[in-house]
Amino acid sequence: MAKEEKQDTIMVRPFTKPDDVHGMIASKGVLTSEGGATSHAAVVARQFGIPCVVGATMVKIDLEKRVMNVGDKTLKEGEWISVDGTTGKVYAGKIPTSAPSIEEQTELLTLLTWADEIAAHPDIRVLPTGEKSRGLMVWANADYPKDARRARSYGAVGIGLCRTEHMFFEPERLPIVQRMILAETIEERVAALDELLPSQRSDFDGLFEAMNGYPVIIRLIDPPLHEFMPDEEKLLEEVITLRVKGGDKKELAAKEELLASIKGLHESNPMMGLRGVRLSIYMPQIVEMQVRAIFEAAADCTLRGIVVKPEIMIPLTGTVNELKWIQPRLVRIASAVLAEKEIKKLHYKFGTMIEFPRAAVTAAEIAEYAEFFSFGTNDLTQMTFGYSRDDAERNFLVQYVAEGILEKNPFQTLDREGVGKLMQIAINDGRKTRPELEVGICGEHGGDPASIEWCHMIGNNYVSCSPFRVPIARLAAAHWALKYSGRKIAEDK
Repeated sequence: MAKEEKQDTIMVRPFTKPDDVHGMIASKGVLTSEGGATSHAAVVARQFGIPCVVGATMVKIDLEKRVMNVGDKTLKEGEWISVDGTTGKVYAGKIPTSAPSIEEQTELLTLLTWADEIAAHPDIRVLPTGEKSRGLMVWANADYPKDARRARSYGAVGIGLCRTEHMFFEPERLPIVQRMILAETIEERVAALDELLPSQRSDFDGLFEAMNGYPVIIRLIDPPLHEFMPDEEKLLEEVITLRVKGGDKKELAAKEELLASIKGLHESNPMMGLRGVRLSIYMPQIVEMQVRAIFEAAADCTLRGIVVKPEIMIPLTGTVNELKWIQPRLVRIASAVLAEKEIKKLHYKFGTMIEFPRAAVTAAEIAEYAEFFSFGTNDLTQMTFGYSRDDAERNFLVQYVAEGILEKNPFQTLDREGVGKLMQIAINDGRKTRPELEVGICGEHGGDPASIEWCHMIGNNYVSCSPFRVPIARLAAAHWALKYSGRKIAEDK
């Protein structure tokens, strides 16, 4: 509402969820009382370049009364606050700000150009195989065309992660997505997906146009289905209210039916449940629609003279048999669309996201199907340590670092001894099967200089990070290229 009235807003929540994304886009800043540096709020805000303060435990937020309390001070909805995403400070009142522009920083742009030349020099790095590498490229995570254009302005030479589920949360699409989820027959589900297809095609068309000539990795649907449904607790309150007050019987029946359906989607641990490739196998019509939309957009762009390089990423693979089941179906759709559009030649790949330790240690098998690996280092770190990211940062992780139990927060800087070793095993074994295997990371570590060093050492082709972290990543890539120039990485400790 405030956005429609052209009023600057700051989103204040105990924590954010995927369906808050559009509210975050409309906001000038985000404040949460829970979470850590790699919580949903922090990750999304970083991508969009929005100042964000998370884990402000002194702030008590009452969403029903639309107020927040800090000590003896109470702030109501509509009052001014200012957030500093660098220091983590929150101020009562309005502080004057100015927006910097990278285009105006001529010295920085010159330095970044030199950095790219160093990182891409053909003699700058020798891989463990003895081959020379082009160097570590810097790509960006981007879900929308405007993010892709911003990434290009900051020097990214590819999109390493496009999260298609964010497209499903568009307000006008969400009811169709919910109807698709609740469909009782395949025919009903396909009908709903057919309604979504034009919108998805338009999304991808915009991405390809923005990244003309550069690769775009598109991750097929990943999150569990409950994230697209109304909040269960809120819906239960509405049902109880209607029952007690004797509300409209038809409305009550509809809400009770919806509530029963949402309860049917309940999982004890949804982040380890029906999501990623498992959802694609259980409900293949979703990713079949997405692949058709991707290749229809790619074909349309190609016919307009745009150079398109789509790479389709199947998330959360744990066993090669999952890829054996789903990937050939998707390849057939891609081939059929290109034939329909009479496109003779299009450079594309099918690959997977390595997020499970099992996938890393069976990479030789997985590489028989996957043409590229993208390490989802956020989830890979969770699964390797057995930590829930949000819970760990909220409860014990700060103490672990302070007490020296962990040297650094592993969700901010890659854990080389555990997560890093798994990545190294996966790259080495994967390239034994497929020597030309493309490898990158798309987790939050892609913008961390120390993590970028490890990626350089083990032979990644690229790192992908939020658009606003691209300049730092470009400098880091050049820094490590100079440090390891002319040395075989396998010999480095």
